[in-house]
Amino acid sequence: MPLPFPGMNPYLEQPGIWQGIHKWLIVAIADVINPQLRPQYRAAIEERVYENKDDNSVLVGIPDDVIIQTAETTTKSSKSSQTNVAVAAPPTQPVTVTIPLPETVKEWYLEVRAVGSGKVITVIEILSPKNKRAGEGRNQYERKRQKILGSSTHLIEIDLLRGGKEMPMDSKGIKTDYRILVSRSQTRPSADLYAFNLQSEIPIFPLPLAGEDPEPKINLQELLHQAYDRGSYDLVVDYTKEPAPALLEADAAWAAQLLAQQGLSTDN
Repeated sequence: MPLPFPGMNPYLEQPGIWQGIHKWLIVAIADVINPQLRPQYRAAIEERVYENKDDNSVLVGIPDDVIIQTAETTTKSSKSSQTNVAVAAPPTQPVTVTIPLPETVKEWYLEVRAVGSGKVITVIEILSPKNKRAGEGRNQYERKRQKILGSSTHLIEIDLLRGGKEMPMDSKGIKTDYRILVSRSQTRPSADLYAFNLQSEIPIFPLPLAGEDPEPKINLQELLHQAYDRGSYDLVVDYTKEPAPALLEADAAWAAQLLAQQGLSTDN
C-alpha cells in the first residue's frame, strides 16, 4: 500500500509507530546507498544506548485511599479507640503500586566509513522524539552533535517530527514542519537546510563524501513509501482519528480531504 500523503505522513509521527518507521528508514537508506558507495566506502548501522531517567518516564502510582501510618496517626488512633470511635483494621493484603525505573533507550543511526582506514566520513541521524524534548535523550544527542560539528566528519540530520524543540541552528527565521540538514565539514558553520511542510514532497538531498568523490542522492520520499509498504503500516494507522501532534487547521482540512478521496476516513 502506498502512502496516502504526497510527502511526510503525519500519522507516522505517533508514539508506538515512529520507533518502527525510524528503523525501517535507517535500513532503507543503508540498502540504497551501499551499492553506490562501493568500493571506497560502506554504510554501517550503529546504535546509541543510554539510560533515560527523566522524571516523567514512569510515574509512581499511589491509590487515593491508602493511609500512610505514622507515629502521630497511631497515637491518635489509640486515643480515638478509648472514646469508642470505630477504627479501620489494618489492611491484610498489599497494594500494588508503580515505581519509576530507568528506561534503556536504543537509537539507530548510520555511519559512512572509508574502507580500509575505517574513518567516519559522514554520520546520518534521523531524530527521535527524545532528541527533541528536554531530558537525557536530547543531552546525549546534542553532545554527539557538537562533537561531530567540531570534527572533519559530515553530518546529515533528518527531522521528520513536528513536535518538540528544533536543533540549534540559525535558520534565518524559517519555520517549517520538517527539516533536513546537510552539514559539510569544509563549509562550516554554513550548512544546507532543506526545509519543507506537510503538503510538500520530501526533497532529495546529497550524501557528502571525502574530497571530490561524487555525492550520491538520497530520495527519502521513495524510501518512506517503501518503509510504509514493507512494514504494512496501512494495517496499523487509524485514519479516522486525529494524528498526534494535532495538525494546524488548514493542514487538517487538507489532510481530511485527501484521506476522504482515498476512502481512508469517515468523511468520504
